Amino acid sequence: MIRAVLAAVTLSLAGSAVAADAAHPTVIELFQSQGCSSCPPANAHVIALSGRPDILALSFQVTYWDQLGWKDTFGSPRNSARQWDYARALRHSDVWTPQVVINGRTDVVGVRDGEIERALAGADRGVAGPVISLRGDRVTITGSAPSHPAEVWLVRYDPDIVQVPIGRGENGGRTLPHKNVVRSLTLLGSWTGAAQAYALPPASEGRLKTAILVQTGRGGPILAAARV
Repeated sequence: MIRAVLAAVTLSLAGSAVAADAAHPTVIELFQSQGCSSCPPANAHVIALSGRPDILALSFQVTYWDQLGWKDTFGSPRNSARQWDYARALRHSDVWTPQVVINGRTDVVGVRDGEIERALAGADRGVAGPVISLRGDRVTITGSAPSHPAEVWLVRYDPDIVQVPIGRGENGGRTLPHKNVVRSLTLLGSWTGAAQAYALPPASEGRLKTAILVQTGRGGPILAAARV
């Protein structure tokens, strides 16, 4: 059961983008694999940024590296499908790791120093976004109707740093840190502008944290985000 919490996210006044803060964080999604030797630098950058209150950093472990010598211990086909949603929305012909998607609106590889920070400086959360209210085991979305129907996602992620020894593949022999690994991603329903409440199922593990994303379609812009 999620403890009673009230958090509101108001994205902006019409015609201006809102600055990210703890109440409406910038969402960073890292798509990576334990079998990818290029991923550790991007992962280290995202972990370093994850401590900022104005950032919600989420690690999505993909599966398409699994046949190359090491099966990712956190990999999920659901994560690979989400990355493909972004590929189509961002007009990429393929997927790759590492990839860092910011607010569902832009992406970078994330390996080079300062690359993610520069993208964050220009990140746009859009205008006239919805308000997310979390209270107990229910979440309510209110606000002006989006131009296209949005989806409301429940994210459960592990906030702890987990050290994973890698036995084979490109990173064989290394121990890699993981933080904010997404353990479940659940579609709560659609949102078209009217005030709507959604029931939150209990987390499968007590240490997992909860976040809510309001996103325009699969792989579309993230209109609002909140965490417990």
